[in-house]
Amino acid sequence: MKEYRLLIAGEWQESGQVRDIRSPFDQSLAGKVHWAERKQVEEALAAAERAFTETRKLSGYERSQALDKISQGIKSRREELARSIALQAGKPIKDARAEVDRSSSTFEIAADEAKRIGGELLPLDLSAQTKQRWGLVRRFPIGTISAITPFNFPLNLVAHKVAPALASGNTVVLRPSSQVPITSIILGEIVTESGYPAGGLNIVPSGYQAAEALLTDDRVKMVTFTGSPAIGWELKKKAFQKKVTLELGGNAAVVVEPDCDLDYALARTVVGSFSYAGQVCISIQRIFLHQKIYDRFMSAFEAKTKSLRMGDPLAEDTDVGPMIDEEAAKKTEEWVDEAKDKGARIVCGGKRQGPFYEPTILENVIPELRISWLEAFSPIVVVSKYQDFAEALESVNYSIYGLQAGVFTNDLKKAFLAYDVLDVGGVIVNDIPTFRIDHMPYGGIKQSGIGREGVKYAIEEMTELKLLALNLK
Repeated sequence: MKEYRLLIAGEWQESGQVRDIRSPFDQSLAGKVHWAERKQVEEALAAAERAFTETRKLSGYERSQALDKISQGIKSRREELARSIALQAGKPIKDARAEVDRSSSTFEIAADEAKRIGGELLPLDLSAQTKQRWGLVRRFPIGTISAITPFNFPLNLVAHKVAPALASGNTVVLRPSSQVPITSIILGEIVTESGYPAGGLNIVPSGYQAAEALLTDDRVKMVTFTGSPAIGWELKKKAFQKKVTLELGGNAAVVVEPDCDLDYALARTVVGSFSYAGQVCISIQRIFLHQKIYDRFMSAFEAKTKSLRMGDPLAEDTDVGPMIDEEAAKKTEEWVDEAKDKGARIVCGGKRQGPFYEPTILENVIPELRISWLEAFSPIVVVSKYQDFAEALESVNYSIYGLQAGVFTNDLKKAFLAYDVLDVGGVIVNDIPTFRIDHMPYGGIKQSGIGREGVKYAIEEMTELKLLALNLK
């Protein structure tokens, strides 16, 4: 069984603690990972700071070349990376392969963006006293970035932090999720072969105490975090003097109007509701159906949901694997039981077996219940009927989260009304809120976080504008 070591200053280090990483499906051993001590996290920060003296001077061409090699390296190790995701995270292998492909694309996009980080020429002659003065505005890298990533996308959510950081000439100290560190370490192997300076990326799986340096150390200029709100907002308090980007999840809703392509909406809604057992920040948790189409939609939706295959994530025909652990499945069971006790109807599903929870459809759920307005992060959808489109939009906003929402309609006025009134970071028209392509701005409002990802937009978060004012008199 392979042991995976820490990446610090371009070298692979051992530590005093080695952890077993086990599959949530059957507890089989996926690998052994060295766990960083506090002093090793601090070594990684020192290495990143040293490397920044070199990375900040790299040309756009050099950064782009390194990122392109990383993209190609991911492609060359596609099956190994996909298998690591399926084993550690319980993600079905076909979905794990799709994640690897997206990750390669994310680095490819970053390779392009590295060559077009621009600025502007700004006339400063707006008064008689500033005649013949010009300003040059450019973006500059900020230095060491702490990246803290979750379990649900062990490669692509890492890519969304590492790729824009390297594209803009920064350095990174990465703490991957404790459930899925192996995938990040394989990525580290690829990065070390890319030509990006040693220390540009450091990888330190660790416990909370050791990782605290990533929030408080003065060498860290920015913290980028994806995970739970409870951890994210506390993290922001500790990193209060640094730039912070938080992506903290959501409670995604979709509204389906009678004028849409109903068959397409149905097929996409099944995908958006139950992919990766609903453990996606923009997984559909609430569906609002117009009364004219409610019965027709629900009949087909129930049938398609029941046809999904649960099982071994390494099996090619598995649609839904286990949740990340049994505790997550037990929490889901508790929330569904609570809704049932308060009058909800279980259309299908509603049963737990170990870490597995059946894809579940609920009706007649009152909005005040946890399953309605908090983040379930599980294969559960709550379906409601509506008459008026504007009222449906109000219901979508009934949540502390605001990441993305979907609206199926061919009425352009309704599409723009949704764009105007929905309190979310992204409105997806004629598709599910789970839609994301890796160059678009991605992030939310309210409890869903602050800042934006998506390579170009993350680069803006990871750089500072600097002005050069010229007096040509």
